[in-house]
Amino acid sequence: MSYDEPLPLPAAAIPDGCRDWTAGPAADWSAALAPGWTLPAVRRSVAAAATTFALCAGAWAVMLGGLWPLVAAGFAVYTLWVLARPELVWVGAPALLVGLAVEAPSLPWAVTLAGALVVLVSWTAVAVRLRARSTQLERALGAAADGTARVPDADAPVRRGRFLRPLGLVVLGLAVVTGATADMWGTAEDRDGSRIVACYLAGLAATALASAWLGRHRAVALRRDPAPVLRVLVRDDAQGTTEVYAADDLAAGRPLFTVELTSYDGDTEAADDEPEEPDEADEELERLFDAMDDDTPGPVREAVLYGAPFDGAEVVVVSADEDPAQPPLTEWSAGPVRPLTPGAGLRRITRQKAREARGRRLEQQVRERDAGRPAVPVRRWQAGWLDWLAAALLVQWGGWLCGAWFTDWGPSPWELALAAAIGLYGAVRVPQKLAWRITADSTGLWITGLRGPRHIPWDDFRSVRRQSFELKLRWRDDNWSVRAPKWTWLERRRGLTHPYDTLAAELTVMRDDPRLRPTGESSGPERGRPLWPAALALAVLWVAALALLA
Repeated sequence: MSYDEPLPLPAAAIPDGCRDWTAGPAADWSAALAPGWTLPAVRRSVAAAATTFALCAGAWAVMLGGLWPLVAAGFAVYTLWVLARPELVWVGAPALLVGLAVEAPSLPWAVTLAGALVVLVSWTAVAVRLRARSTQLERALGAAADGTARVPDADAPVRRGRFLRPLGLVVLGLAVVTGATADMWGTAEDRDGSRIVACYLAGLAATALASAWLGRHRAVALRRDPAPVLRVLVRDDAQGTTEVYAADDLAAGRPLFTVELTSYDGDTEAADDEPEEPDEADEELERLFDAMDDDTPGPVREAVLYGAPFDGAEVVVVSADEDPAQPPLTEWSAGPVRPLTPGAGLRRITRQKAREARGRRLEQQVRERDAGRPAVPVRRWQAGWLDWLAAALLVQWGGWLCGAWFTDWGPSPWELALAAAIGLYGAVRVPQKLAWRITADSTGLWITGLRGPRHIPWDDFRSVRRQSFELKLRWRDDNWSVRAPKWTWLERRRGLTHPYDTLAAELTVMRDDPRLRPTGESSGPERGRPLWPAALALAVLWVAALALLA
């Protein structure tokens, strides 16, 4: 289906008075987005990295500058709120300023001033961002005019918050345990570190619980009264995130915003009375996984958007199903609306098209190369220098953590326990990074593992792709993955190809064309050996090293 022919939504699924959200009103809505300096659309990975950096800086300030652990952890949690949950900044900013003011006499004036400036500037940025939300809401309501309708399944149980609420309680329990055992550490630095972690975990728990409440509150409000409705176009990207476009953007040239959606799974008694057949459920799940692992966006579909969109809003989307024989698909937001500026939207589409073109080009090159070669009995791929680098980085990370704890000889039992856990994790992961092997023969694929090679018949093999740092294979009932550094800049500037991309293209071509598969049957040595002896040897060496330190 080409992008100028969106999958149609049946007229019966379109509420009366529902207007098209066309490019003009949509552009006015986008113009109301918060400026870039307020950081309105930060990636989750960036937010996590910034929060981790703030936590490390706070710990350093505690050890060297005498900052309270509560204030140090508060800055890390506050960083997360500024980037991902700005509604909580109204509480966090005054609390941090009060903490700095109380502790100011015992801190260098430069530290107090820098902390206060960070809080005030970020507080201002959040105020601008939240004010922009009000403007977005007003313009979305203006585009919908008097078109309103009750959301589908308005009486169904509200599922928002069901995951975050128990998660927050679990993390809160960990915070209590960590804080209660802080005095069991051997040195003052370790005790302060434990208190910092306890306060930080408590902040994360509060974030999860507040996010659960906000999501549920907005979802309930959306169901309570008739909601504004707008006709739009939607498309699922390669990772399953829904992109929303203006109703007349038939080429899907610039997404307005993204949102994570989930379909209502039928917790009602009616659904329990008519359970779905297991085979049908498995087929539907396989179809969803295939769509996500195809590494290409789904088709453009007509849809109705329930709820006025703005940064952080909850919405409901009724869209045409990718299968024309199925009824329209009703999905609830599982996360907040994330607007995209015009530039960010265009860059997103450009990256998607470049990734698709690169994958098609590699697969075509492999087809042309293998079509002119004689068939081979067996093909093998194994860890290379990038995997060795990944293993070295993993070992270095573990060594850094242990070095940060072991400030002198004679570590405490808690330090030894944590070091043992890190070492045992590394003992399992390092052999898998250094010695993985994929063998292809006429019967399917063989993948090395701790207990020995695992066989995946060709009929069960579903997909293989490289996404960011990860190479992931998926078959009928399981999956396998390995990670290594990526080199996006070199790929773009020097025209280099990541080894994982080449491997994925070769396996994809074999999956799609049986004529290009190996013709023989591999032997035991060709399939690789079990990795557990190497893992056991590394674990024994690590335990012996810890015994010398004890």
